[in-house]
Amino acid sequence: MTHPVDVHVGKRIRHRRWLVGMTQQQLAEHVGIKFQQIQKYETGANRVSASRLWDIADALDVPVSFFFEGLDTEQDAAEAPAAMPADILGDKEALDLVRSYYAIPENQRRRLFELARVLSDVA
Repeated sequence: MTHPVDVHVGKRIRHRRWLVGMTQQQLAEHVGIKFQQIQKYETGANRVSASRLWDIADALDVPVSFFFEGLDTEQDAAEAPAAMPADILGDKEALDLVRSYYAIPENQRRRLFELARVLSDVA
């Protein structure tokens, strides 16, 4: 049985890897392991050791704490009804949208953000 923390950390690894456009193979090579091990980490099937998590954080250019963000609120979000899915970053379309958003120049991105905010207030 997988532990919820291992599943959460694995999801965060997968999301960050995907956002930076890195394959499992590339991450595995950077960390010095086989890509199958990355697959097991990302599903939560295998627990990530502290030193390996450190290496993964370095490869993905985030602090180790990144992998634990949202952990304390995950259960609350699962219990509360919401307009969006509890695991929004598990949705490929949402990840595509985030990646595209950050590819837009900052001044245009700010204007797009304000437009989205206005449209969401109207709905």
